[in-house]
Amino acid sequence: MTLLGDGISVGRACELAGVSRAGYYREWAEHEPRQEEAAVRDAIQRVCLAHPSYGSRRVSAQLKQEGMAVNRKRVQRLMRADNLLVLRKRRWVVTTDSRHTYAVYPNLAVGLKPAGADELWVADITYIRLREAFVYLAVILDGWSRRVVGWALGERLRAELALGALEQALAERRPPPGLVHHSDRGVQYCAGRYVELLEEHGLRISMSRAGNPYDNALAESFLRTLKCEEVYLNEYRDAADARARIGRFLEDYYNRRRLHSSLGYRAPERFEAEAGAPGGQEAE
Repeated sequence: MTLLGDGISVGRACELAGVSRAGYYREWAEHEPRQEEAAVRDAIQRVCLAHPSYGSRRVSAQLKQEGMAVNRKRVQRLMRADNLLVLRKRRWVVTTDSRHTYAVYPNLAVGLKPAGADELWVADITYIRLREAFVYLAVILDGWSRRVVGWALGERLRAELALGALEQALAERRPPPGLVHHSDRGVQYCAGRYVELLEEHGLRISMSRAGNPYDNALAESFLRTLKCEEVYLNEYRDAADARARIGRFLEDYYNRRRLHSSLGYRAPERFEAEAGAPGGQEAE
């Protein structure tokens, strides 16, 4: 006899819920394997982000030490599917594909210390795990106030995702010509329409140097904060649930209430408001 939580049998649970045993097992067979696969992929990606030099053997060993029963062949297959094999000294590699023929641009952000809002924007993309799949989040931060000025969440890692975050940032901030927009060399940021939109608004394009993972450290630091303070603490049902809850974290908590030591323990919106920056406003 199969038991569920609290010692209730499957038959009794089905009776209470008004469903057939066959229906229960069909539902389990459809969803449980996908949820387990998503959990393994998420664990692999966390290990790879913490240890960029690990191959499939070390990743497998690490997962086994954490109590996850996976064999090396499966780990290798999933690492290959997520573009995590034979990658050295690069963070957040799962969302960066620099193997393209688009033009790349020099790093203009090295040594740049913005003195006000909308002088430097930094952009990046990360993955968010759902129960059975992954979605991707593109963000743009103001390099001076650390404020999230644009973001977009989607189920596919395409140029349109990054473009959505950029369009939001441009509409809300209306930056002056000359702003430096910095990103990695991923295809999403080098694609034609993205570059055209930057040039249309007079923004200067800046990209991380090849093999230099810390060139976009400000954006990566923000993504670590997002993962630790929001993503890893929650389980999202689907893309709509993730979009709503992450949106609240970015706009209501991070921008308006989270204190930053680099800003004198003020939230980004308050920091901008006290400096008289355009668009800055006091949090309620």
